[in-house]
Amino acid sequence: MRFNSSRPIALAALLAVAAPLLVQTAIAQQTEKMKPEDTEIWQPVPKVVTPGATCSSAPSDAIVLFDGKNEDEWVSAQDQTPAKWVVHDGILTVNKDHGVGNIETKRKFKDYQLHLEFRIPADIAGTGQGRGNSGVFLASTGPGDDGYELQVLDGYNNPTYVNGMVGSLYKQAIPLANPARKPGEWETYDVVWTAPRFNEDGSLKSPAFATVFLNGVLVENHFELKGETRYIGKPFYKAFDGAPIKLQAHGDKSEPLSFRNIWVREIE
Repeated sequence: MRFNSSRPIALAALLAVAAPLLVQTAIAQQTEKMKPEDTEIWQPVPKVVTPGATCSSAPSDAIVLFDGKNEDEWVSAQDQTPAKWVVHDGILTVNKDHGVGNIETKRKFKDYQLHLEFRIPADIAGTGQGRGNSGVFLASTGPGDDGYELQVLDGYNNPTYVNGMVGSLYKQAIPLANPARKPGEWETYDVVWTAPRFNEDGSLKSPAFATVFLNGVLVENHFELKGETRYIGKPFYKAFDGAPIKLQAHGDKSEPLSFRNIWVREIE
């Protein structure tokens, strides 16, 4: 008798087709016996949050980081002394005086929703990375670390490397689009940040993710970061547990940027 080696293959193919149909039939039969209320969930009830008067206004459960009045929520990223940027007419402007540097929040955050508005000066000079350069560090992991930077830069008719343009997660994620406004106009970032988690031995448990809207346009869609957004070299993770949000005073020679209406909602 000759053994037909094609029979096991044919049987496996038949089962591969039949199995999903059997599952679907079983689900359909079970569904026929159910009532609408069998799939209704009533608890826990989401907390009530009052939205802001406009899309950019802080909702009732937000922590307001800058409301146009003072820098009470901020310190120098270098030595934790009071922030020394310039507050005027409801606007926070980078102070490029020697020794002032970056500022960061007094509070540390893990997962959050962030709203922030920035403006490139109308009379901006320079080109590429030297034109309106700043950054929002979604997690500032220490004075000597690179952290996790969302790039701020003039993106209107200003060619540069695309993984360093406005809307990029610096040196890692190229924006899905370029909705930058002209210099002198206010621009808006809305960010959902999921912080990385680490095991007790410092190894990575789960990576960081970022979703970013620039001027209402999705530019980063739940992007998985490979580690800190490093200026030189490949990214890698270093363990930390919560971190401030940092604003960069970049060393380029262009006119300083301004920020306003900054708030954050912690995500439990």
